[in-house]
Amino acid sequence: MYSKYQLTKKYLHYLLYASNGKGHGIHSPFVFDFVTKVLNDKKNYRCYKEIETLRSSLLKDETVLKIEDFGAGSRVNATNERKISAVAKSALKPKKFGRLLYRMVQHYQPKTILELGTCFGITTSYLSNGNAGAQVSTMEGAAQIAAVAKKDFEKLSLKNIELIEGNFDETLPEFIQQFQAKNKTIDFAFIDGNHRYEPTVRYFHSLLEIINENSILIFDDIHWSEEMENAWKEIIAHEAITLSIDLFFIGIVFFRKEFKAKQDFEIKFL
Repeated sequence: MYSKYQLTKKYLHYLLYASNGKGHGIHSPFVFDFVTKVLNDKKNYRCYKEIETLRSSLLKDETVLKIEDFGAGSRVNATNERKISAVAKSALKPKKFGRLLYRMVQHYQPKTILELGTCFGITTSYLSNGNAGAQVSTMEGAAQIAAVAKKDFEKLSLKNIELIEGNFDETLPEFIQQFQAKNKTIDFAFIDGNHRYEPTVRYFHSLLEIINENSILIFDDIHWSEEMENAWKEIIAHEAITLSIDLFFIGIVFFRKEFKAKQDFEIKFL
C-alpha cells in the first residue's frame, strides 16, 4: 500500500486535475445527470441518521474479535485479535461514500445487488435502504465480523439482505453459478475486499459473466496501492466498459451500449 505521504500527493494531484464536481464542463448527459442528481444530492435522508448512529456505537465497542484476514490486510492492525472499535475506525467506508452508494441505488433502482466485503454492514445497510425491494447479497470472509454484521442488520430491521460467509475465492464462483443457473444478472456490485491486483481483476472478470447492459460495478480504494491502480487501469481498458468515473477513493464502471465512444472521467467528490 502507498504511504500516507504518497497517498496525499496523489490526492492533491487528483484535486488539481479532476473535472469540476458540480458538472460544469461535462458534456455527457448521463454523467451530468449522475453529478447533479446523485453525486451532489444534499438531501438528508432518514436512514442516514439511523446508520450513522450504528456506526458511532461500533466506534465505541471494545469487544475483541478473532479475525481471519483473506485480503491485503489492515493499514493499522497486524494482529488477528482486534477490537470492534479499531476495525470500525480503520475499515468502515466514510459516511460520504456510504451515502453516495445509497443515492446511486435509489437513483438507478437495481434489483440485484452484490457486495464483496461486508465488514460490520454499514455500507450494506446503505445499499439495502436505497431499494428495499432489491435482493442484496453481501460476502464476508471473517466469521466473527459477519456475526456482528448480522446483529447490525437486525438492529436496523433490514429484511432484504443475504449474508454469505467464507473466502471470496470459494463463495463468489458458487454465487455466480447459482445466478447463471437461474438466468439472473447482477445490476449493482460494490467490490471492497482483498485489495490486491490479481484478486481484484479476477473478481471483475468473474462478474462479467453475470452483468447486463445496465449493470454498475464499483471498486473501492482504486488508488490504495500501485497494485490497485494497475488493476483499475486494466479494468477500465476492458472492451466491455463504455464509461468509467474515478472519484479517487472509489471507481465506477458502466456497460451501457448507448455510449458510442468510450468515456473515462475523473470527477471531484469533496
